[in-house]
Amino acid sequence: MSNVVVCEGVVKRYGSFTAVNDVSFEVHEGEIFGMIGPNGAGKTTLMECTQGLRQHDSGRIEVLGLDPHRDTRRLRELSGVQLQSSALPSRIKVREALQLFASFYRNPVDWRALLERLNLLDKAETYVEKLSGGQRQRVFIALALINNPKLVFLDELTTGLDPQARLNLWEVIEDIRAGGTTVFLTTHFMEEAERLCDRVAIIDTGRIVALDSVPGL
Repeated sequence: MSNVVVCEGVVKRYGSFTAVNDVSFEVHEGEIFGMIGPNGAGKTTLMECTQGLRQHDSGRIEVLGLDPHRDTRRLRELSGVQLQSSALPSRIKVREALQLFASFYRNPVDWRALLERLNLLDKAETYVEKLSGGQRQRVFIALALINNPKLVFLDELTTGLDPQARLNLWEVIEDIRAGGTTVFLTTHFMEEAERLCDRVAIIDTGRIVALDSVPGL
């Protein structure tokens, strides 16, 4: 089984504060890998380092065989990202957002088929600001999948959603993996990790304190 993400001894500091402290793990191709921990544990910082959005201070990171900081442009073509805090202009329609993001890539997928897959086709002409929270999150997932990525990062995707919207998104994530895309996600919710993930890393104060399959943990 090949690894799509490799972190070895990764450290990220902000002044005297160490946000990520000597972290090592791998994400296997075709799995849903979850990272769980409290606020401030280092989940988002570590994920942003693997995405190339932040430069780690020491250690090694390899994503899809690339250095995320040096090979950022190539990695953008191969991966999709849903950030913890995402926003679109309030007066943009769902269709317009998908068409805009599709224009950033050389080989985007058909945005209509993607909206249909995410049960959003009937919202194509709706302004994003008029969507429910769960519908907006599905739009951001669609934007992360518009380039048909081999790997997708989902950062606290269901935070703030009602239980039904959360369940709907769980089904979407399972469908993404079933389509052949590896999923790396962070979450606050134990039940979410238990439902979705093949393996889970528990992170606290910048360190991984446990990493195993859900039954193992």
